[in-house]
This record gives sequence, C-alpha cells and structure tokens, in this order.
Amino acid sequence: MRYLNYLLLAIVLGVMQGCFPIVAAGVGAGALISSDRRTAGIILEDQNIESKALNQINVQYKDTVYVNITSFNRRVLITGQVPNEKAKADIEKIVTSLTNVKAVNNELQISSLTDLSWRSNDGLITSNIKLRFLNNSRGFQPEHVKIVTENSSVFLMGLVYHKEAEAAADIASSSRGVERVVKVFEYLD
Repeated sequence: MRYLNYLLLAIVLGVMQGCFPIVAAGVGAGALISSDRRTAGIILEDQNIESKALNQINVQYKDTVYVNITSFNRRVLITGQVPNEKAKADIEKIVTSLTNVKAVNNELQISSLTDLSWRSNDGLITSNIKLRFLNNSRGFQPEHVKIVTENSSVFLMGLVYHKEAEAAADIASSSRGVERVVKVFEYLD
C-alpha cells in the first residue's frame, strides 16, 4: 500500500510539472488581458481584422507592397510602402470594407519598399521606446499604449486619457532615431 502511495505521488508530481508551463502561460495571458482596457472579445476582433486585412492585401498585391495592419479597439492603422496612389486607396478600401472596423488611419507612403536594415532600425526604435515606457514615472501603464514604428515615424495607439497620451508622446518624441510621432489614440476623457 505504501508503495502505491509513492507511485501515485510520483505520477501526480510528474503531471503537475508538465502542466506548470501551460498554467503559467495561461495566467500570464490572463494578466495581460486583465490589464488591457479592451475586452477579450475586442482583442480577438482586432486580431481577426489584422489577419483578414493582410490576407486580402496579400492576395491582391503579393510582393509589390509592404503593408502593416494594426487594429486597436477596431480602429485600424495602415502603415508601409506602396508604389502608387491607386494601391494606397485600394488597400484603404479593403480595410474599410471589413466587418467591425470603426475607423481607418491610412499612413501608407508612396515610395519604394524599405529594406531589412530600415525595418531592423524601426524595431530598435520601438524597443527603445518600450524600455523608456517601462522606466517612466509619469503615471501611465505601458501596456495601455501600442507602439508602431514605420520608417522612423512612431505611431501611438490605445485607449488612454489625455494626460497619458501626452506623457507617452513626450517619451516617444525624445527617443533616439524618432523623426515624428503620430497619436492615433482613442481618448477616455
């Protein structure tokens, strides 16, 4: 009987150790969702809007454009490069026609596509701003602000109060490599 208890204990501990990463990941995702000002349903809708838009754009334009779609609370930011005004307008129509899209901010540039070094630089700018947000003492939660960097232009999105928006924009605009900051916020006050 004693042997059976030890065997069961070993099995339970083994199973629990295997489940820990899954439970920890679930708790982490739950914590992020609970600190987000959007509902879980809206977060899912934003992800669907992004994937549907990119799929439709890729079908129509393949490798002739470089487009990023960022949806936050069903407000969509379009960034990237396109060859001409027609492509810019067509892509905006694709996004606008999607179900549940409330607003579209089309920031596409008519230019040649940026190369990997530009995109890497944009990633460094975003990382630097995120780090500065974490170290801020200006009274806003960094997870309330979404940062999108395209060709050294920084776009700030989120559901924020005006005071939070100003603090985030000040931090972003004083970050190295930033050429301009565009606020695409939805305000709570």
